Amino acid sequence: HYVINGRKWWSTNMAHPNVAIAIVMGKTDTGAATHQQQSQILVPTNTPGFRVERMLSVFGYDERPIGHAEVVLENVRVPVENLIAGEGRGFEIAQGRLGPGRIHHCMRTIGAAERALDLMVERLLSRTAFKKKIAEHSVWEQRVAEARINIEMCRLSVLKAAWMIDQAGAKNAKSEIAQIKVAAPRMALQIIDDAIQAFGGAGVSGDFPLAELYAGVRTLRLADGPDEVHNRTIARLEYAKHGGRGG
Repeated sequence: HYVINGRKWWSTNMAHPNVAIAIVMGKTDTGAATHQQQSQILVPTNTPGFRVERMLSVFGYDERPIGHAEVVLENVRVPVENLIAGEGRGFEIAQGRLGPGRIHHCMRTIGAAERALDLMVERLLSRTAFKKKIAEHSVWEQRVAEARINIEMCRLSVLKAAWMIDQAGAKNAKSEIAQIKVAAPRMALQIIDDAIQAFGGAGVSGDFPLAELYAGVRTLRLADGPDEVHNRTIARLEYAKHGGRGG
């Protein structure tokens, strides 16, 4: 058996009634090479010592039953045969899904930006301020145009990153993946923020989806690695082209 002790925040889907097994990643050999210290193992959620401590809200939103949980493992005994792939391969497994996973995050983020732009345009065309449609005020023409430009630039970057994974594998698309993971949420947040501005007070209410869209997209600047980590990857790859490494 392996005996597992630890605490994990932001365990997504843990409150779903169909969840029966958790994939747990933890250190099995602290003396091994950096990328070979972690392993992944299947842990049935009804194993003694495994418990959901609490559900976590995101900007005040409670997303049950999908949601995110803080999970505690205290002396959880799991058979050795539940190990995935073998000891020391946890990081390898995680990296194998992170590239395609980030593509999916960015695809959904572009969808959120499109939804926000649609709502913004409908609002601008239907509301009047100072005796003319809000859409006729030049500041909104600029914002709408920039939103469309930025969505399309980001969409093409995501398609390129996906193409790179298909052609050369995720390892050789590290820069492209990191770039879209930074760019897509930033792009969408600006458009959602502009849409909220177009709606006024209604934009931050629960009557429209913009506030919840903002909360969801904002978390993506942290999920699967914060912007700072991805920017570091991009910068170091650029330095490497010129024989340097960076800080």
